[in-house]
Amino acid sequence: MFQRSDSTTAEQISALDRAHVFHSWSAQRALDPLVLAGGRASTVWDHSGREYLDFSSQLVNTNIGHQHPAVVAAIREQAEILTTVAPPHANAARSEAARLIAERAPAGMEKIFFTNAGADAIENAIRMARVHTGRDKVLSSYRSYHGNTGAAIASTGDWRRQSNEYDRAHVHFFGPYLYRSEFWASAPLQECERALHHLERVITCEGPASIAAILLETVPGTAGVLIPPPGYLAGVRALADRHGITLILDEVMAGFGRTGRWLALDGYDVVPDLITFAKGVNSGYVPAGGVIISDEIAATFDDRVFPGGLTYSGHPLAMASIVGSIRAMAAEGIIDHAAQIGSDVLGPALADLAERHAVVGEVRGEGVFWALELVTDRATREPVGAVVMNRVKSELLARGVLPQLAGNRIHVVPPCVITAEEVAQGVAALDEVLSLDLLG
Repeated sequence: MFQRSDSTTAEQISALDRAHVFHSWSAQRALDPLVLAGGRASTVWDHSGREYLDFSSQLVNTNIGHQHPAVVAAIREQAEILTTVAPPHANAARSEAARLIAERAPAGMEKIFFTNAGADAIENAIRMARVHTGRDKVLSSYRSYHGNTGAAIASTGDWRRQSNEYDRAHVHFFGPYLYRSEFWASAPLQECERALHHLERVITCEGPASIAAILLETVPGTAGVLIPPPGYLAGVRALADRHGITLILDEVMAGFGRTGRWLALDGYDVVPDLITFAKGVNSGYVPAGGVIISDEIAATFDDRVFPGGLTYSGHPLAMASIVGSIRAMAAEGIIDHAAQIGSDVLGPALADLAERHAVVGEVRGEGVFWALELVTDRATREPVGAVVMNRVKSELLARGVLPQLAGNRIHVVPPCVITAEEVAQGVAALDEVLSLDLLG
């Protein structure tokens, strides 16, 4: 239930925001951000008490939901004990967070390097791969997003990379995306085989001995929740092994419950050398991220200095939030709940929408990680434009649903704790909006 914590009005907050806050990825003049006052589980509310179903999980990160009492309590308790500590020291919260993460990683990955967020997790994974292999180049997909720092944004495949290519030796390739195949494929197996052939040709042409790493999102998120076809990730692993290339899987968005598994890679026949994480590990309650490191790569730095570090690596408040989140997820069966909601409730409901609305070209996803791709024509698959997507956003907000939109897609990415009743509420709003004459 909405509670006012002070006398500041939404208008005052908005005015201060407009005067002093510089927002990311935006032209500033026309911004009018929604002012949020609070949240609980899958719901947020504004200062008037109006509630919104959070179908966005903010930026696809509040996996455990808003204000989970166990995570809030863990942060509060740690704040009473020790609010900060330098990375060179050992600390109970950091050690326990590392243990809990390593328990959920593949066998042979015992060490965790903590960062402040997902982008610097990518930075440090690339650094580890380059030092470990003695090579320079990083291969990544055009349909990807890896963060907004030097190597991370250079690895990113979408438009945001183009003004930020300051890091060296990045090469892009096309990953599988059957609905808009770059390989003239008509079936998943064909898409997989041709995508792997394409990647192998890129490796050959770039020179295998120059390539330090292949970097992939296990399930590309911002690019459209692109579920990899069977065999693709295992095929990439085989190519990496053949040429001595490090395989980095980016689980920043897909990890810790989003796909209905602790790690998205648990659903595929692949074990990478490095795994990056952030977002879902503690639902973003305190900024945190990290790299899960294979024993082989960790051993590279047994007697060699690792050339990286962060003042807030393993910050106690962040570590406590990770411990509280993982323990609560395990105790409350939240991962299994996300899987069941996806397979039995959310997935079928979205498939029904696609059956009934011609503007939906494709539905894809798993767990609480879904996308509706909107098109002007199912035959040509022409994407709808910004005017349509802006209307979709405003219409969903008007119906009390906070959406996540990217390109021509509605990403349906609620918290892992969403109930069947809340799914029905959100899908009903989607149904109403998709019933409008969006293309008229």
